[in-house]
Amino acid sequence: MSRMLALTDALLVCPVAGVARGGMLVEDDRIVATGVIEIPKGAEVIACGGQVLAPAIVDLGVFAIDAPAFHAGGIVRVGLMPDQSPVLDDPGVVQRAALIGRPGLWIHPIAAATRGLAGKDLAEMAINRDAGARAIGTGAGWIADSGVMRKVLAYAGDLGLTVIAHAEDAGVTAGAVATAGETATRMGLPSAPAIAEALAIARDVMLAEETGAALHFRQVTTAAGFDLVRAAKRRGVRVTCGITPAHLLLSDIAMSDFRTFAHLSPPLRAESDRQAAIGALADGTIDVLCSAHDPRGPEEKRLPFADSTSGMAGAETLLAFGLGLVRDETIDLQRLFMLLAANPASVLGVEAGTLMPGAPADLVLIDQDTPWQINGDRFLARAGNTPFDGLPVQGKVRRLFKGGTALSVPARL
Repeated sequence: MSRMLALTDALLVCPVAGVARGGMLVEDDRIVATGVIEIPKGAEVIACGGQVLAPAIVDLGVFAIDAPAFHAGGIVRVGLMPDQSPVLDDPGVVQRAALIGRPGLWIHPIAAATRGLAGKDLAEMAINRDAGARAIGTGAGWIADSGVMRKVLAYAGDLGLTVIAHAEDAGVTAGAVATAGETATRMGLPSAPAIAEALAIARDVMLAEETGAALHFRQVTTAAGFDLVRAAKRRGVRVTCGITPAHLLLSDIAMSDFRTFAHLSPPLRAESDRQAAIGALADGTIDVLCSAHDPRGPEEKRLPFADSTSGMAGAETLLAFGLGLVRDETIDLQRLFMLLAANPASVLGVEAGTLMPGAPADLVLIDQDTPWQINGDRFLARAGNTPFDGLPVQGKVRRLFKGGTALSVPARL
């Protein structure tokens, strides 16, 4: 006998169909109806009280699996970066990575483009795809050899997989921990010019255009980078890009007190680039809002800035910052869940991220007005390193469903 779930009196936010008040009917693991629904006899009924009901978040490009942190942040699907131990360049490793999140999390492995992420020999993309890989990635580094990158794009394109690339020319950024400018100079930090991003994007866009492959830049953070992506889209190149809340809300001034929680990759940029990022979000150049979840403990962060490891714990704050962008009228609710759910699912080739009938019932119920204060010490992630510690935000996850099954939402705040 099928299992029926009816969610009533919700503000339905669908990236495809828009925003409307109504209900939703779920049968087993699929959405079967939205809007004005007839509640079947025996169905479990959940009254949503006018709160936001949206597709659960698909977080594209995480470096660590923290199921409680993901659930607290409304995330049920993640695209796992290949930078693991061992690297996701072998079908057995890829298959295990896809399975470790069950039953509470969908993990979509991003297989390494090259063996060991060394940027030289191509990994076995076809076998890794068959083992569960949903995309091909260069990891947290750049493939310097243009011939290798062209082969990666051509091979992945033939397999129907998107290549997820890191956009920094390593020949320019080698040894740098900050963006060249007044802040880095004043702090005496090894730095690199922001043009390193545009150089990488320009080359990879040209190769994607030549091969016809789909290319996603995990993070674009500079005005020059956005200009290149914008122009490539106008030419019909199959290119998309993402960004984190940190690069939308913080400039390199946030590093001024040598706080290593602001040591990120790519590094924080100048205020002019941050403003360009806001503009790129508003005009549709940016396709994905992601957490880049990469928690780092004291042994990696309580060091001199130049010696510390880059990364931040971002899963638990991604939704709250997205809702903040809506309150600031940079984007609307429909666009927010295009950025958080539909677009990242599309990059991964996963049929998810919408509230359309037939879609997986991966759902999040949100109280978008509840205030709380970010406290890294109370994070559920394996570490609480966030540059936003102490910041007041709004918006909490109240209910979470994976394939129609309710998940426990941890109370960590």
